[in-house]
Amino acid sequence: MSLRERLQEDMKAAMRARESERLTTIRMLQAAIKQREVDDRRSLEETEILGIVEKLIKQRKDSASQFRAGQRPDLADKEEAEIAILSAYLPEPLSMEALDALIAESISRLEAAGPKDMGKVLNALRPQLLGRADMALVAEKVKARLNNG
Repeated sequence: MSLRERLQEDMKAAMRARESERLTTIRMLQAAIKQREVDDRRSLEETEILGIVEKLIKQRKDSASQFRAGQRPDLADKEEAEIAILSAYLPEPLSMEALDALIAESISRLEAAGPKDMGKVLNALRPQLLGRADMALVAEKVKARLNNG
């Protein structure tokens, strides 16, 4: 089942179960997908949809931390609930060992020699890791590996 079909089925299930928070979050995700399709004037691929899900999760994490800093735990809890719902649409995360192996393989395949090759390595890894690893963590690992040579 494609991600679009899964979203549609989950939306129907949330309507039947009267889960208003879940329904609102799924509709928000579908609206973001539709907006991007209208902007780009084309239908999005699965990887692009995963990118949108990741972006929305990142926004929610930033908002939650801001709300916690602003002494608004009620709003932070709402954002964190949305993160949990959105996270269900991401693929299974990679283990640290698998992530390290992918980074090492990519560095050797691209013959990356130093920090100047970091962008090249990250661009090669991005499609494989979309939705499966935090790219900030990946960037740190790649940087450390390239600096230590």
